[in-house]
Parts: sequence; C-alpha cells; structure tokens
Amino acid sequence: MKTRRIGPFEVAPIGLGCMNLSHAYGVPPTPEQGERVLLEALDRGVTLFDTAALYGFGANETLVGRVLGPHRQRITLASKGGMAGVQFPEGVKRVIDGRPEAIQRNCEDSLRRLGTDVIDLYYLHRWDKKVPIEDSVGAMARLVEQGKVRTLGLSEVSAATLKRAHAVHPIAAVQTEYSLWTRNPEIAVLQACRDVGAAFVAFSPVARAFLTGTLRDVADLHEKDIRRSMPRFETSNYARNVALLPAYEALAAEAGCTPAQLALAWLLAQGEDVIPIPGTTSLEHLREDLAAWDLQLPAYVLERAGSLINQATVSGPRYGTQATSEVDTEVF
Repeated sequence: MKTRRIGPFEVAPIGLGCMNLSHAYGVPPTPEQGERVLLEALDRGVTLFDTAALYGFGANETLVGRVLGPHRQRITLASKGGMAGVQFPEGVKRVIDGRPEAIQRNCEDSLRRLGTDVIDLYYLHRWDKKVPIEDSVGAMARLVEQGKVRTLGLSEVSAATLKRAHAVHPIAAVQTEYSLWTRNPEIAVLQACRDVGAAFVAFSPVARAFLTGTLRDVADLHEKDIRRSMPRFETSNYARNVALLPAYEALAAEAGCTPAQLALAWLLAQGEDVIPIPGTTSLEHLREDLAAWDLQLPAYVLERAGSLINQATVSGPRYGTQATSEVDTEVF
C-alpha cells in the first residue's frame, strides 16, 4: 500500500472520520458497535483516525481513546479544538471560541479524554472570526512548544486565511468537505495547500451518503439527522440530485466498483496530497470504502464521474445561512 504524507506522518491513503460513531446522523451506534468499527479499521490498515472535542460533546474522543489507546503507536491521531460543547443552564451547546485560553482548555480536555500525552495533528475546528487567526494559531503553536500536540491543522478555511496562519506556524493539513458534489476546495484552497506543503484531508467524501446510492428518500432520515437542515437534502433539491444517480451508478458498474468506491477513487486521483476520511457505522461499508485505495480506474471513468456530478449539476448549496456564516471557505 502506497502511503500519503501529513507533515512528518506517513498514513494510509484513506483515514477514518470518527464523528458519526457519536454524533450528527440521528441515533449513534452503541459504544460496542463503535468499538467494532474502530478495530476493524485498524485491522484493515487505517492509520489516520479523526475526532474532535465537539463530536458527542467529548464522547467521541472518549471512545477513540479507550479503544485505540492500546494501539497508540500504530496510529496518527487527529483531533480539533476551537469549537466544543459548553454547559449552559438550559443544557450543553456548541460554541465556536478561538481565544487562546479556550484553545488551551480544549486541548487539555481532549488529551484527558483521549488518554494520551500528545495529539499528532491538532486542528482549529472553525476560525472564530472575532479572534485574529494569528492569535488562535499562536495559541496552538504554544501547544506544540508544550509538547501537547505535534503538528497543526485548520478546518474550513480559505486560501488567504491558510497563508496568514502558516506565517505564524507551519500548517500540516487543511480539512474541508470535498467530493464530487462539493468542489469548493478547487477554487483556491487545494493550490494554497500545495504552496505551503500542507496535506488536504477531505471529509464527507461520499457526500453524506448521497454518493453511495443508498439514500433515495430524505424522509428516511432520523428527525435529528443534521442533513435535514442542509439545502441539498431539502426535498425538492434532493429529488433533482437523486436524478443524477442512475448514470453515475451505471458508470460505477461499468468500472467494476460500487458508487462509493468510485467517489473515493476520484478523490484519491485528485492528488497524492489528498486524503479522504469517510465515516461509517457499518463494518460492511467500512470494508467497501477501504477497498477503494486499491482501485486503478481508467482516466475516462474518473473524468466522466466528474462531469456527471459537480457544482454545476448538483442542486442546492452545501450549508444553510447560519452554517455558511461560520465557515471561511470560497464558494462557487
């Protein structure tokens, strides 16, 4: 297996996004189910595991730390701060806070939950636009000096913000949504990553299940599923998006792979610096996803996939108004 590089780390071509083992897509699996997914990924060669303080308001880090702690030397462990759950009288709420003291506190809380002395790759989960990026990254640089994290990353930032941050401390990775149906990184961020030597970590690489072909009707989504608030999954938009699938599925069948594998193979072909991190609660889907790193698909198949599903053919923006205001990425 040919590896890919994040800073000083050599990782498998596909990592595991751990979020949905605790968060976001309705009722999460039991901790025992989550443990099976994590260990299966480890056994099948995954070395990059991605979590965050936000996921399950700490529950995901606790799960990852408990299950993978005995295998700590075999993995590259990534987590995120600057956005976490904060206790209010009415309950725990998500808060974006990029102040240096918040980042320090988030990291120390994450280290405790993960049961480790150091996090290999520590991201700023969202840029808090009330705080200069230089101040937030400066605080993260101090975490490196303290030996609490090894390398730094940013999530959902523009090319300009990446370059400002990199001037304060080297940025090893940028994480943003990237798939056939989300092409925003192609505007400028991918090139900016290459300019500064940062890897690009692609979350939601199978488009939150759209590119698996298994989600035909949004009515099937759990009432608390975050996709219900996303414009592309609004009923009329999604109906138009689903109409793109038959031709895409036929292309995958012609290539001898599944729709999800075609989506992942397309991403892997975008550059040796691109590392997809699909998430799943299913062992079957995990095995399917990881098989994509061995695929050798003809260029015409990848080109055809890109022409079938892209920013011009997909209906609806990626996020609604509130979520869009919280990210710092270029939009088509």
